[in-house]
Amino acid sequence: MVDEQFKQQVDAYVDEVWEDVVADIARLVRHESVEDLSAAEPGKPWGPASNAALVEAEQMAERLGLEVTDVDGYLGFADVPGASGAQRYLATIAHTDIVPLGLGWTMPALEVTRKDGWLVGRGVQDDKGPFVLSLYAANFFARRVAAGETLPYTLRCIIGNNEETGMGDVPYYLERYPEPLFCFSPDADFPLICGEKGLYQGRFTSGQVAGEKIVELDGGTVPNAICGQATAVVRADAATLPAAERVEVEPAGEGLARVIATGIGGHASMPAGTVNAIGVLARYLLAQGLAGEGERGFLELLVTLTEDAYGRASGIAAADDKFGELTCVAGTVRTVDGRFVQTVDSRYPTTTTGEAITARLSELAAEHGCSYEQTSGDAPFYVSPDSPEIQALLATYGEYTGKRAEAFTIGGGTYARHFARACAFGPNDPDEERPAWAGTEHGPDEAISEKSLRQALKIYIVAIARLMELDL
Repeated sequence: MVDEQFKQQVDAYVDEVWEDVVADIARLVRHESVEDLSAAEPGKPWGPASNAALVEAEQMAERLGLEVTDVDGYLGFADVPGASGAQRYLATIAHTDIVPLGLGWTMPALEVTRKDGWLVGRGVQDDKGPFVLSLYAANFFARRVAAGETLPYTLRCIIGNNEETGMGDVPYYLERYPEPLFCFSPDADFPLICGEKGLYQGRFTSGQVAGEKIVELDGGTVPNAICGQATAVVRADAATLPAAERVEVEPAGEGLARVIATGIGGHASMPAGTVNAIGVLARYLLAQGLAGEGERGFLELLVTLTEDAYGRASGIAAADDKFGELTCVAGTVRTVDGRFVQTVDSRYPTTTTGEAITARLSELAAEHGCSYEQTSGDAPFYVSPDSPEIQALLATYGEYTGKRAEAFTIGGGTYARHFARACAFGPNDPDEERPAWAGTEHGPDEAISEKSLRQALKIYIVAIARLMELDL
């Protein structure tokens, strides 16, 4: 199937549809599709905003000539039928939900802005932009089927809707449908991700100590992102509190001051170069004596948790030859019913376990007068990079980029970990030079270049064609 003529047809197709691709990305970005379980209802298990993006995506797939199935609002899928029928199929899986917008945007978060060859908006990289690529890759094959060609396998685009907050959509799907013969998720970096660290989250809860000097602590957007801004309302005169690096102070009412700490946010799995605002805030409050007897222990806990992002200070450090070092970050801090609640997110290698992390963090909590509980966890995932499917994808990437194509592992979690034969495959090029203003996934001014997206669409089409040639 794949020869020079085929690749020329792919080039022509991408040129033809590109403006439609960008317009469809913009349609999805307009939806603030953040999970809201408080508003969940039958058919909308992740809340109405997430569901609206799912419906938009399903309508998009229908318009592109795919056969669409909605799976009770948990997720959906869109097929290009093949000779194998619906039981034996190849799949892509991407998601239409997003993390909260957060602070610090200089361009509209819910619009696609084109700037200097880049697209900017929440989800353009993670994962609405890549999802739209998966639909247009399928549309390429749908056109060929409509013209009389027969695909060896059914091609299915799975439309996820709960990736950012727990991936509860995929288990629901797998209870009702067979696994794909092979699946890739366009939700990460090229060349190809063949393994993912274990995923772990938990939370520390203080006693009812809030209020003596600290009226409220609030910071972070989600547990799986490093906190970029954290605030405390304290019993103090703002005029008497000194300025400090990354800290601002302003009046917050009679006898109250608001302390605002600013860090450098980022994804929990990639802490290098970040600054956790929760740690900045805790250190300032302790240095200025802005903690009561019961509050001090919790702030000291926050200092320990943010001393490093690799679990060394907290006593859970680990590493192996496949995944490297464990990471552990403090994500969100909140004040709830007079108690302070701090979440943690860890990505761990094969040399430790979720149980071991829970045991040590429970000890750490007790040392600071707090309680601790694990809230979620998944074991590490790994698939051999020598499999024919992985090699077909790597060969296609290398062919289009001229780069050495080797599989690698990450600390992030993608849908791939839920399938027996799967991987994460682009579209982000980590070596691409980014403008200073271009943000990353989960951060403000999230951006991805149109050049990289166009190339990724070509890679996906040719890679799918090569998967179709394999005996699966």
